Amino acid sequence: MDTILYCLARVLIAVLQALPLRVVARIGRRGGAMAWWLDRRHRRVALANLRHCFAAEKSPAEIRAIARENFRRLGENYCCAVKTAALNENEIRKVVEIVGVEKFCPPDADRPRPSRIFAIGHFGNFELYARCSLSTSGYQFATTYRALRQPALNRLMQSLREKSGCLYFERRSGADTLKAAMNRGGLVLGLLADQHAGDNGLRLSFFGRDCSTSPAPAVLALRYRCPLFSAICYRTGLGRWRVEVGDEIPTHEHGRPRPAEILMLEVNRAFEAAVRRDPANWFWVHNRWKPGKWRQQPETKAGRVESVDANANTNLDSPTSGRAGGFPR
Repeated sequence: MDTILYCLARVLIAVLQALPLRVVARIGRRGGAMAWWLDRRHRRVALANLRHCFAAEKSPAEIRAIARENFRRLGENYCCAVKTAALNENEIRKVVEIVGVEKFCPPDADRPRPSRIFAIGHFGNFELYARCSLSTSGYQFATTYRALRQPALNRLMQSLREKSGCLYFERRSGADTLKAAMNRGGLVLGLLADQHAGDNGLRLSFFGRDCSTSPAPAVLALRYRCPLFSAICYRTGLGRWRVEVGDEIPTHEHGRPRPAEILMLEVNRAFEAAVRRDPANWFWVHNRWKPGKWRQQPETKAGRVESVDANANTNLDSPTSGRAGGFPR
């Protein structure tokens, strides 16, 4: 079965990469429209999530229309991710606009360049985060991933991703390698932080409801004293995208580290604004608000939640933050 899946994947990739990007985008949108009717389970999840977030603002018909468009977008994004993985630098520049590089890339090329942490999410063609290095110099882009269970398929997927020049660290086995890379500096590390993080996540509000949030971007930014940013990939047209870098999220206040919970709450607010700007652009088919146990957060005498220890071991193998640069399971 693994061999059959591998062969089918190779054929599908070859076909999509041989077609023009706009044709691939249309094929993906039709596939997503078909999935809307066939995939009842994920359709129900998407509708439920949208109702929880927008029931007070949008009519049932509007919510259903957003969900249907979301399925089309997902099909478009997945197919286009295969195609854009094979595009060269000049071809990528024609279809992807990158805005806000100056926020994290100092103009003086001779200055030492400390690493940066980016909290990213499943917005648009999120594989394109890895191609943002085309608009910077002196930085090595990197992310984490969770290897597929089928070794052959995993090698195939990694061969596609690594054409971008981005470094990929396997979350269950690459922690030491990632640590060494962070200590060298000059790294831009993107971590997905918009999905359920399991029982070890932080209990934070997202669209007014508590959910489990991965602390990894905040913890690594504090540990390595890196600036923290958010970045969103927006769809601007058929087979066209724009990656926008948000303002820096301060990790220190009055010379003291801010709590990781506060940092990740600011990340959630940035993601909320991105969802409101284009509701169909996010990954609604994932149950972001799963019930579960919550890690108890110690409180100070003033009742404020303390920061997660920036020197503690970071769990890179949570359900959310490790799928950066890869297709969600």
